[in-house]
Amino acid sequence: MLFENKYIQQRIEKANILKEAGFNPYANDSKRNTSISKYINVNSDIFKTEEKRDENRNYTVAGRIKFFRLMGKASFLKIEDESGILQIYVARDNLPEGFYNDIFKKNVEVGDIIEVSGYPFITGKGELSLHVHDLKILTKAISPLPEKYHGIQDKELRYRQRYLDLIMNSQVRKTFQIRSRVISLTRRFFENKGFLEVETPMMHPIAGGANAKPFVTHHNALGIDRFLRIAPELYLKRCIVGGFEAVFEINRCFRNEGMDATHNPEFTSIEFYWAYKTYKDLIILTKEYFEFLFEHLDLPTVLPYGEFKIDFSNFTEIPLIQSLYEIGGVPADIVEDKDKIIAFMKEQNLEVNEKMNLGQLQGELFDEYVEDKLIDPTFITEYPVEISPLARRNDDKPHLTDRFELFIAGKEIANAFSELNDPIDQLERFEGQMAAKHSGDDEAHEMDEDFVNALSYGMAPTAGQGIGIDRLVMMLTNEHSIRDVLLFPAMKPVKHEINLHDDVDEEN
Repeated sequence: MLFENKYIQQRIEKANILKEAGFNPYANDSKRNTSISKYINVNSDIFKTEEKRDENRNYTVAGRIKFFRLMGKASFLKIEDESGILQIYVARDNLPEGFYNDIFKKNVEVGDIIEVSGYPFITGKGELSLHVHDLKILTKAISPLPEKYHGIQDKELRYRQRYLDLIMNSQVRKTFQIRSRVISLTRRFFENKGFLEVETPMMHPIAGGANAKPFVTHHNALGIDRFLRIAPELYLKRCIVGGFEAVFEINRCFRNEGMDATHNPEFTSIEFYWAYKTYKDLIILTKEYFEFLFEHLDLPTVLPYGEFKIDFSNFTEIPLIQSLYEIGGVPADIVEDKDKIIAFMKEQNLEVNEKMNLGQLQGELFDEYVEDKLIDPTFITEYPVEISPLARRNDDKPHLTDRFELFIAGKEIANAFSELNDPIDQLERFEGQMAAKHSGDDEAHEMDEDFVNALSYGMAPTAGQGIGIDRLVMMLTNEHSIRDVLLFPAMKPVKHEINLHDDVDEEN
């Protein structure tokens, strides 16, 4: 049951004492006039003064108490807001009579949110602080924070109670601030390029846009099932058919698949479509996009990622089949022969489905021997048509498509191609996907007759691309689990009660 823990009961009692004494422990009349970071910046000149203080300045700041040290008639606290952490000095004689001993010392503790007013001064240890002459309790925290020196050790608890993780770890907050900036900058970049932001349905009558197993929901008013979108692709291309020439959507997508370090059932990406362009134009655009991000995020172009260093200024390009032997070390004489690939995979003790076609087997070789070797940004081009149901065939090599995927640190970050706009070819591709579905491939595309019909009215030659925002943020923040860049990742149901207060810090 909630709030039965003895420490919580003690804090609830303190909240009641505050109420009885006429202090609202959940006040809503804050007079804060500056953030902690601004306070620190505007008062940095105090270090240069002889007095090391300025009692003529007055500021009101607010934040959560993260440290509390009582020293008889005075106390040092550290409070934290979103922008930073500040030391404050609270003395008995600077507060109303009885407040320090009867209210403050007995009922205020780590975790509470307070508001303080006072002037800047430098302590004997050389730390810019705030000398308090007025203190107000804004929010009484009835659940104690984890032990301050070790934080939250249980990763499951960090993800399930992200609010606690954010309270205890400023670096976690920084990760999500970077994520927010990446999304904002992405929107600005494409708007600056003349793209129109559009919104497309999240509930689809047909599961499509990518090879994946969908989530199914039910539309009560229509009395029919709907599929949460796997990708917005087919709707965005309908916009191109309708006459828009450059569209994008920053979208939330859903794929009913397994979870691992780089996969979450719901994820964020940007998809964009550009008429009268090819996938080669998108390679240029992608490089410009990364330059724009790094310029405005103020990040160095070489970033650590685990044991690697990623040079985001070093983009390379190589066809998929060529990468198999030049990067993956697969014998060059087998990569375009289905039977030889099967024999090779058996020799290497790899699981192989002999019903796969040549293109699918080449994809399997790539996944096994090449992908994790692609550390610096690498465009893999010319994908087999069998694993690219929506991409345009190459004019000179019809068994290949005008497509690339961008890999960084061994992970796919983006997928792009010159779009298929031949309605007959598209219809045949969908029919091939339906045959694969009947053969047991539950991730194959459904037939989308309306999309084929849209193409029949003519879609300008178009290039389209999707970029995974979650994985990109992982690269930029040196995080190795997608759950560390999602505020509230998907989690298995709790099978037992987690004791949230095992590591409670009850010392002020």
